[in-house]
Amino acid sequence: MSRYLPHGPLGMGGAPLGNLFTAIPDALATAAIETAWDAGIRHFDTAPHYGAGLSEHRMGSVLRHHKRAEYTLSTKVGRMLEPVPEVPEMDDNFQHGLSFRRRLDYSYDGTMRSIEDSLQRLGLPSIDIAYIHDCGEDWLGAAWVEQFDIAMKGAAKALTKLREQGVIKAWGLGVNVVEPCILALDRADPDIFLVAGRYTLLDHTALKELLPKCQARGARAVIGGPYNSGLLAGGTTFNYEAAPPALVARTKAIAAVCARHGVDLKAAALQFVVAHPVVAAAIPGPRTAEEMRQNAAAMAQKIPVQLWAELKAEGLLPAEAPTPVA
Repeated sequence: MSRYLPHGPLGMGGAPLGNLFTAIPDALATAAIETAWDAGIRHFDTAPHYGAGLSEHRMGSVLRHHKRAEYTLSTKVGRMLEPVPEVPEMDDNFQHGLSFRRRLDYSYDGTMRSIEDSLQRLGLPSIDIAYIHDCGEDWLGAAWVEQFDIAMKGAAKALTKLREQGVIKAWGLGVNVVEPCILALDRADPDIFLVAGRYTLLDHTALKELLPKCQARGARAVIGGPYNSGLLAGGTTFNYEAAPPALVARTKAIAAVCARHGVDLKAAALQFVVAHPVVAAAIPGPRTAEEMRQNAAAMAQKIPVQLWAELKAEGLLPAEAPTPVA
C-alpha cells in the first residue's frame, strides 16, 4: 500500500513546549512555533504526556490559524489524562504542567478516546500521525512486554482502523528504544516510527536492524533528539543525563573534524540523520525562537562531502552509514 510521507526534512518536537524540565511563558512558546512556521517548518509533533496536555494546547493555538492541509501534525496515544485538583511543581519532568494525572492505557477503547481528547486540546479537526507512546523497557521496565502485547491487541488495531477510515494518515510507535519498533513490524502494519536519540552522530543503534527492516517494509522513521538531548548542540547531557567521558571525547573529535571544514556541529548532526533514505525528518525540540532559527540555519548549511569521508576514516561514523551528497 502507499505510505504517508510526512513533511521534512526538518520538523519541530513539542516536548519543551510542555515545560520539559523548565517552564517557559506562553508568549515564548508561541514565538517558537511561529518562528518555525516562518522558517518553512511544516512538521510538528506533540503528545498528551508533554506537560499533561500543555504542549498540545500551545501547538494548536498557533497551528489552527494555518490551513490544515499545509503541514504534518503528529501526537501520541498510551496515556490518558484525568483531572486532578493540583499537580506537583515538577511532574514526570514537566514543570507547571496542566492539572491532569497521566494514566497508562494502550487499549483499543483508550486509544479511540485519546485521539478524540487530543483533537479537543489541539482545537483542530484532524491529526496526520498517531504514535503509540513510550511502550518500551526504558519507561515500563520488565512490564513493557505485557504492555506491548496490550498495545498490539488494542492500540495498534484501533489506529489501523482509524487509518482505514481516513481519520489518520499513518501510525507507528514513538519511543526511545528500537526493540518495540522491530517487534511491531512483525506483529502489525505500522507506517512510521518516531525514534528519539537512537540514530545520531553518536548513537547508531537503529542502523543495524530497525532502519533496514523499515526499508524492506516501506515504513519510514522520524528521528527525535538528534542532538542526544544536548551533547551534539554544545551541551553537557546525553539522553538527559550527564554525558559519560567517552562520549564527550567522541563529540570533541567529531567537532574538531567539523571545525576543520568550517561546519557547525549542529548542522552535521541534523544533516547526517536525514541522509538515511528511511528517515523522513529530524525533529529537534527548540524552547525558543532563537533555537528554532539555529536549527533551520543548521539544516540549510552547506557541508562538503569530504567531512563525511573524514569522519568515517577516523572511525567516528560507521562505514555503512548513508551520508549526504553534495
